[in-house]
Amino acid sequence: MLPRRTVHLDFHTGPKVPAVGAAFDAGTFARTFVEAHVESVTLFAKCHHGHLYYDTDRPERHPGLAKELHLLEEQVEALHREGLKAPIYLSMAVDEYAAELAPEWIALEPDGRQVRRSHGRFDPGWYVLDMSSPYQDYFTDQLAEVLTRFGTVDGIFLDMCWDQPSSSKWAVDGMRRAGLDPADAADRDRFARKVAHEYMGRFRDMVLPHLADDAPMSIWFNSRPKTALAEEIGFISHVEIEALPTGGWGYGYLPYVARFVRPLGLPALAHTGRFHKSWGDNGGLKTPAALKFECAQMLAYGLTAGVGDLLHPSGRLAPETYDLVGEAYAYLTLCEPHVEGGAHVKEVAVVMDPRLGDDPGSVGVGVVKALQQLRLQFDVIPPDAPVIDYRAVVVPETTPVSPEFAARLRHFMEAGGALLVSGAAAAAIGIEGVEIHEGEPLEGTFLRPAGQTDAFPHAMYEPTLRFTAADGADVLYDVVEPYFTRAWDAFSGHDYTPAGTGQPRYAAAIVSGRTAVTAAPIFTAYGRHAPLAYLRMLAEIFDRILPDPILQTGGPSHLEAMVVDTPDARVVHLLSFLASRQAEGLSPITFEVEGIDVMRDPFPLVGMELAVRSETAPSAVRLEPHGRDLPFTYENGYVRTTVDVPDGHGMVVIKA
Repeated sequence: MLPRRTVHLDFHTGPKVPAVGAAFDAGTFARTFVEAHVESVTLFAKCHHGHLYYDTDRPERHPGLAKELHLLEEQVEALHREGLKAPIYLSMAVDEYAAELAPEWIALEPDGRQVRRSHGRFDPGWYVLDMSSPYQDYFTDQLAEVLTRFGTVDGIFLDMCWDQPSSSKWAVDGMRRAGLDPADAADRDRFARKVAHEYMGRFRDMVLPHLADDAPMSIWFNSRPKTALAEEIGFISHVEIEALPTGGWGYGYLPYVARFVRPLGLPALAHTGRFHKSWGDNGGLKTPAALKFECAQMLAYGLTAGVGDLLHPSGRLAPETYDLVGEAYAYLTLCEPHVEGGAHVKEVAVVMDPRLGDDPGSVGVGVVKALQQLRLQFDVIPPDAPVIDYRAVVVPETTPVSPEFAARLRHFMEAGGALLVSGAAAAAIGIEGVEIHEGEPLEGTFLRPAGQTDAFPHAMYEPTLRFTAADGADVLYDVVEPYFTRAWDAFSGHDYTPAGTGQPRYAAAIVSGRTAVTAAPIFTAYGRHAPLAYLRMLAEIFDRILPDPILQTGGPSHLEAMVVDTPDARVVHLLSFLASRQAEGLSPITFEVEGIDVMRDPFPLVGMELAVRSETAPSAVRLEPHGRDLPFTYENGYVRTTVDVPDGHGMVVIKA
């Protein structure tokens, strides 16, 4: 079982920093975590600067660390005395010491430039080492020494493990031996993945014999795409999701990735940071409201919680940081008993292309936001995952549909499952009642409820395919075409041509039994543009194909509502916090200016109606951890209640 509340204690300390660890006090160090309700702390053996922080004769030991101070050993021993776990961190492919020691080990761009995470040669930033070079053996020696020095460990966290393409002599030779073309970008990517899988297997085999019998974690390779975990599951036994909302990940990242990880069935934790911005923001603290939301969100997604901190070079923990962390973690200790042994209710499967990665763009943003706002309970799965355990399947427009996947979807429909297919994905499935016509997608069209010629035509900002309904199928929305297609020599107005007055030729949304299709790429469109009209259309579709969802609620659109079944209750998490764009910042990932979404206050829920499906009438309904009984009724298979949540998070616990 993973620890429920963790800290990832960064310690990237440059070689010019003096008196490293001089203020470290083992007792104070450990007590600080105990008082903050922390169960595990990930500690540094090696940082991005390439320096080591334990008892070693290797020259990489930090020059500012006193010879008699074996910092990592003392940290581990102090935590173990208090019953806390202490996994060990090593930075891998980001290693400044090695980059200076052997510049030829640095990964190379196709044009021969060194791979460096900075603007230029004389800007501060990290070099990236080539794992196909002798650097891999150099790192292996460091890892082996850590494992030998400590004997048994609570886990190993290896960082910066992404697939790094390189054009170095070692990478080129390796690609040629593997029958790959070094001049081909796709082959360079394939070789980078091959190298990563080889060292993941190598380091896994090194670590496993050194794990403590009660080690909560084994080995984690950070920075791997979570959407690739299905093919990498043999290298790991748990998952860690790095997701600092203000650090470049954004508040939309965790809801997507957590839903992709959850069906894998592996224990998983997530960590945000205490930072106002991102890693390295050593003088920044986020608001208590933001940290409470992020930790409660992890709990609601079935993840254990982690907060990133950065230890001051002196070795002294900042009390203000652990007042902040302790407040959030004290709240989690009140919540955890109510979801112990819980499992998320599975209702809808969203089938996404894993090749889009952890940040799938507008389509991923659109589908997650839309289904969250419709209060549907959903997982995100790849096309080769089973769908039979879900009540409905959603196939967005970017998902590839192979003949085998199409056959499984048809079997799912025949068994009574509901299906929504968007845009181009519909053509590959062949849905009874839907005819797909040839021709270029229509530009500048409008959506209008079928047959309602006086209704407002809502602009569809993305191209629309040409669908019509056959006998037995219902058109929910028509495609209204413009007077003419906008061009340089034929246009009207500022942006697009107004809706024409002719009879609609094509359908925007068709329902045939419990199957629905949309002619537009509705999820991409909602992710890019977010008109309420698109959400209303999706709501009408789900009312037809899934009329009895697990959960129905009122409340604001930003509300996140998730249903968990425990051995003796059905629990509904309600999360109501609202981030606002209050600043602009530089992304540490892309080096581009991005907005910073700041969360300072909870958004109270007042008199919000809620209905939850239940096979039997409950014995009680309570709001936890507030400890308040809620009045309820039970009719037509739904438990109905009204709830107030003044402080941003609450759990409606429906006792069997």
